[in-house]
Amino acid sequence: MMLHINSLVPYRFFAALLCALFAANVSAETPTVKFATYNIAMGLERQGELTQRLKTGTDEGLKKVASIIQQVRPDVLLLNEFDGDPDSDQASLFLKNYLSVSQNGGEPIQYAHRFTDRVNTGVDSGLDLDNNGTLHDPADAWGFGRFPYQYGMLVLSKYPLSSSRTFRNFKWVDMPDALNPLNEDGTPWYPDDIRKQLRLSSKSHWDLEFATPLGPIHFLVSHPTPPVFDGPEDRNGARNHDEIRFWSDYITPQKSRYIYDDQLHLGGLPAASQFVIAGDQNADPVDGDSHGSAIHQLLDNPRVNAKCEPTSAGAAEATLDQGGENLEQQGNPAADTGDFNDEYTGNMRIDYVLPSSNLKAVKCGVFWPGKDQSGHDWVLVSDHRMVWARLTR
Repeated sequence: MMLHINSLVPYRFFAALLCALFAANVSAETPTVKFATYNIAMGLERQGELTQRLKTGTDEGLKKVASIIQQVRPDVLLLNEFDGDPDSDQASLFLKNYLSVSQNGGEPIQYAHRFTDRVNTGVDSGLDLDNNGTLHDPADAWGFGRFPYQYGMLVLSKYPLSSSRTFRNFKWVDMPDALNPLNEDGTPWYPDDIRKQLRLSSKSHWDLEFATPLGPIHFLVSHPTPPVFDGPEDRNGARNHDEIRFWSDYITPQKSRYIYDDQLHLGGLPAASQFVIAGDQNADPVDGDSHGSAIHQLLDNPRVNAKCEPTSAGAAEATLDQGGENLEQQGNPAADTGDFNDEYTGNMRIDYVLPSSNLKAVKCGVFWPGKDQSGHDWVLVSDHRMVWARLTR
């Protein structure tokens, strides 16, 4: 291609043209993969309710969820709080009735591959985990839930799954130096016989390896319990901290030897592995009730690339419009991913897509449009927002 330069054309215009051509060439030659996480948090309370809504194809909440997915168009996507139903192929229903149909003018999107599995929420432990003297409460499940597999997880992918590991049954006590919630008098909150049986993961931890244009990438997904809804013993805060710590240890070879999966295979990721840690971690870097430096176990891990902080116009607007506790917080309001009670909690950054240090983030963001932007009303379906990152090597 030959360029003829007219002397009247400003040099800076020509320089900009060259940069655009260069960028287009780089973009064409360098593959990228977009990863995302989205807690749809639809607040469903009955077993089978999600399945029934998926079957209709007309549920307004699910149409908004699909609209967001069609707008952001991730290649690999984690959906948190996608209630599980072992008697239904919910992923196929969602793909056929919602994602394959244009929503609010969006282009339909297909995912050839999907993964889901059992989670701990709503699965009765048979133990009195909340120390209230009764059994079979939602808080006595291995993870809080009113029915089995409530608050489940679903992963959708355009790329094939190479391997999978799940860690639903890993015992909390088997983590070296695990936090042990204590009563105010210094005695353990959990009796020893119960402590030995407790599972670490409130839902599950999954290592899903996908064959992508960037090579094999491990998608490390989870949904730690919120560090609230407890007492001075801070049992949920301690569990949240150690659920997050699990991934930090898993990606660090010298620390991962103790880990076993549900097939009793030992160890974590090899040092050269590419990975993306994703999910609603229920921990803000600065604000909120997290135990210690919970999320900084990942943000400050040298194997994690946390340089790209996802932000949105809608999050910044919400802080000013909603006021309350938001105005007392110290974190970057534009980086918030959750829209919570403004009187007691305030909005926070609790959803993450964190690539490994051997991957580069071309761009990242939060789908939270401003009031004058398309899709602003869609996000009200959930109190969380979709977080995404476009990655390359």
